[in-house]
Amino acid sequence: MDRRRFLQLTGLGVVVATSAACGDAKDGGGPGTTDQSQLQKLLPAYAPSAAVQPDIPSVQGPNGFFSAPAFLAYPPNPVTTVTGTPGKGGTYTAKTPLWGAIPSSTGNSYYDSVNAALGATVTMQPADGVNYDKVLPTLFAGDKLPDWLMIPSWNMTNLGFSGAVTKFADLGPYLSGDAVKAYPNLAAIPSSAWQCCIWNGKLYGLPTYFSGANPGGAFYYRKDVFDQLGVNADAIRTPADLEAAARQLTDPKAGRWAFGDFFDYLGQVFHFPGEPNKWSIDAAGKLIHRYEMPQYLDALSWFQKQAKAGYVHPDALAGKSDQGKQRFWSGKELITADGTGAWKGDDAQSGKAANPSYNRQALKPMSVDGQPRIEMTPSANMYSFLNAKLSAGQIKECLAIANYLAAPFGSAEYLTVNFGKEGVDYTMKDGNPQLTERGSKEVATTYQFLVTPLTPTTVILGQTQVVKDYAAWEGEMVKYAVKPVFYGMNISEPAQFAKLNQPMVDVSKDVRYGRKPVSAFQDALKTWKAQGGDQLRAFYEDIRTKYGTGQ
Repeated sequence: MDRRRFLQLTGLGVVVATSAACGDAKDGGGPGTTDQSQLQKLLPAYAPSAAVQPDIPSVQGPNGFFSAPAFLAYPPNPVTTVTGTPGKGGTYTAKTPLWGAIPSSTGNSYYDSVNAALGATVTMQPADGVNYDKVLPTLFAGDKLPDWLMIPSWNMTNLGFSGAVTKFADLGPYLSGDAVKAYPNLAAIPSSAWQCCIWNGKLYGLPTYFSGANPGGAFYYRKDVFDQLGVNADAIRTPADLEAAARQLTDPKAGRWAFGDFFDYLGQVFHFPGEPNKWSIDAAGKLIHRYEMPQYLDALSWFQKQAKAGYVHPDALAGKSDQGKQRFWSGKELITADGTGAWKGDDAQSGKAANPSYNRQALKPMSVDGQPRIEMTPSANMYSFLNAKLSAGQIKECLAIANYLAAPFGSAEYLTVNFGKEGVDYTMKDGNPQLTERGSKEVATTYQFLVTPLTPTTVILGQTQVVKDYAAWEGEMVKYAVKPVFYGMNISEPAQFAKLNQPMVDVSKDVRYGRKPVSAFQDALKTWKAQGGDQLRAFYEDIRTKYGTGQ
C-alpha cells in the first residue's frame, strides 16, 4: 500500500475503507466483533479534555458525533497536561510505517528530545510504508514482534489476524471503564475511536489519527469560477440542482466541464451505504447490499445521463483519476469529490499557483429527497498494539507514555512529540511551529503512529481562511451524521467472498461512463447473488442476530 492510501485515511483522499479480524471469540465476542452489552463494559470512559480552548469550538451532532475543533494559531503559553515524567527508564522497540524519507537515528535531536521527555527509550524503527504489507508478515511468521507495533487496518487481511491478535496485550484491564482515568489524555479519546480497537470481545488497540466525525469525503466546487459564471452553489441541494448547474458550467470550447468522476460519493446524495460494510436495512427489516438497492441503480442512471450529456470531463471518463486534482486546480473540472483532508492550506497554495483567484469550497449536504443524512465511516482505521510478552509493569509504563503522546494540540507535550526541541528542531513563526533545516531532516511521523490526540483543524501555510471555511462546513455537515449498519464493528468477511466485489466495480464503471446499458449492471447483480452474494447476506444476518448492528 502506498503513501496515497495513508493520506486517504488521514483525510487527504477518497473513501475510507477498513478490514478487521475474524475468529472464535469468548466473553461476548464473535467473528471479529463484539455484542453491545460487552462493548459497553470494554469501552474506556470518555472524558473530553478542557486543557486547551480552540479558536472555533466543536459542534455537537447527533449519535455522539462532533466536528473537529479548529485553531487559527498555536495557543501561546502552551499548557502542560502530564505531571512529571511518564516513563520509569524502560527500553522499548516500536515499529511503524513511514511514507517518506526514513531519518537516521544516530544523533537525531528529535528522537533524543522526545525520549528525554518520556523518561524512557522508545527506539523507533520506521519501515517503508509502501512495502509495509510485506514487512508485517515476516514479523508475525518469525515471532519477532517489537514491543510496540502499529498496524493499519488495510494491512491486517494478510496477517491471519484472528489468531495473531492474541500476540498482543489485552488492554481492557488497564483502560476499560473508569480505569482509563489514570491516563487523562487517553480518556479524551472518543468512544467511537475505541470501538474500532476491539476484536473478539477484548480491547487490544490504541487508535491513531481518529476523528469525531468522518463523513468519508465531501463535494467540492470552484467558488471563484461559480461567482464568475453567476452560479449559486447554495441552491444546489438535489441531483436535479447539480444537473442544472452542470448545464451552466460546462463549455468544452473553453476547456471547462462541470464534473469529475465523483460516483463513489453519491451515496451521500442518493442514500445508499458506502465503504466499508456496504449494507443497509430495507423497509421489511432485512439486510440489503448497496448493489441491490434501487438508490444505487438511480445513482448509476443519473451519472450515466451526465456522462452522455457531456458534463463529465473526458479524462475522468477515461479513468485518469490521478490527474483529477490538477484538473480541479486548473479549472477544467468545477465540481469534484474527495476526502475532507483535501481542503487544506497546501491545496489552496497549489490551486493559487495555477490560478491566483482559486477558491475551493464544499457544497452543502445534498439529498435526493430533501432530507440529508451522511453515514459516518469508522473513526479510526489505524491502531498500535503492545506485545503480550510485556509484563504488567511494562504495559503500565507504555500506557503512561501513550498518555503523553496523546496530549492535545496546544499543549507543551504536543510540541515536543510533533516538533522536537525548540530552537533546534523547530522555531515559532507567526504563532505556529515551523521546522528548522535540521528538523526537516530528522523529524518524522513515528511516535504519532503509536497513539494520537483528536486531530484538530489547523492553519497550513498561512491559509487562515481555509480553516474558517472548513470549520463552518463541518459544523453544518455533522448535524446530519448517522451511524450506518455495522458501524465500527470489526467484521472480516470469509475469504471466499473476496472475488465478488471486483466484477461489480468494473460493470459499475462501464455503466456510469456510458459504455454499457443499465441492464448490464442488473445482469451482473444476478450473477453476484448466485455466486455468493446471498450467502454473504446470510453471513451478515448471523452477525446481526448475534451481535447487533453497531448502531
